[in-house]
Amino acid sequence: MTTLPIGRYRFFQKIQPLFLLNKMASNPNTGCWQVYSPSASWLIYMEKGKLVYISYSEQMFDILHRNLQQLSEQVPNLRSAIDKHFQSLLELNSNQSIESPEYRVICWLVNQNHITSAEAGMLIEQLALDVLEPLLSIEDGSYEFIPETCLNDLPIFCHLDLRVLFEECQDRKKQRNAKPASAQQQCIQYIKAKARKYQAKIERKFVRQESNEVNNDERQFLIPSNTAPETENDNTKQETFQPSTENRLYKVVCIDDSPVVVNAVKNFLDQQIFTVTGISDPLKALMQIIRIKPDIILLDIEMPNLDGYEICSLLRKHSYFQNTPVIMVTGRTGFIDKAKAKMVKSTGYLTKPFSQVDLLKIIFQNIK
Repeated sequence: MTTLPIGRYRFFQKIQPLFLLNKMASNPNTGCWQVYSPSASWLIYMEKGKLVYISYSEQMFDILHRNLQQLSEQVPNLRSAIDKHFQSLLELNSNQSIESPEYRVICWLVNQNHITSAEAGMLIEQLALDVLEPLLSIEDGSYEFIPETCLNDLPIFCHLDLRVLFEECQDRKKQRNAKPASAQQQCIQYIKAKARKYQAKIERKFVRQESNEVNNDERQFLIPSNTAPETENDNTKQETFQPSTENRLYKVVCIDDSPVVVNAVKNFLDQQIFTVTGISDPLKALMQIIRIKPDIILLDIEMPNLDGYEICSLLRKHSYFQNTPVIMVTGRTGFIDKAKAKMVKSTGYLTKPFSQVDLLKIIFQNIK
């Protein structure tokens, strides 16, 4: 445990963690919030209102090691790298003069290609959930904001929403305090966990695929064409023209467990302008969305096992879909429902039943 400066104790006062986190999330500046309690301390690194890392004075390396072991179940060869190098890295970074040394371990793992940048972001998110929980339970302490941090010269792997992390911590606490789940509830929780594991796996594949596509595009750009412009025939021109036609199609994904709604969307939209993919199973939606990479998503709120709010929240955590238009489609028109949609950063709100005019209006308002 890090020893706190004796001067900190005289400034302890009553703290409301929720108020403090909201203050951090609302601050557009980049820097580090230092939070102290009588028994522990936290370093919360923010960039323009988003969390990029959080460190904890209580056994942070043990928390990191536990999460790396869990990540190694999904990442080949990571376990052997941990076994070989983690102890030496721990000793190397045990110097207390280095601020948040465990972050340098994460940077080293990425630099050595043991994990990708996307996997580092998911790892940091899990670490944040683990160390935010004890922060939410403190009653007395002090805090201050420091604009200069040790992360200024290090790579950043994620930008997380503090409010969303707080909600997940609350859900964790409720689950621990709840009565033992029934067999059906346990089955649903198992499916949700599986869905998130598959999502993480596809995200890693997606990041690597995108990297390969960029490299291939660069190589194709550098290779000169063997065909002179004057020798091109009509067939060649037709082949080069066809992909540009396909690129003009807008990809729409409609996630709704009602086939009536999906069919209505398909019938309302012109097939020469839109390609519509209907998804009825919300647990498979995330994987299919990552594969399709749609231009706009129509998302039903009321679905079994995984509702629209949860799906939208998970999508916004993915760097690729942070700006993709997500339209919540529902028969609910209450203030609370619209507030929830705004909290998970949905783009718009389409009320059932909707007409063709309503659908086209909101789509053309949001597509690029």
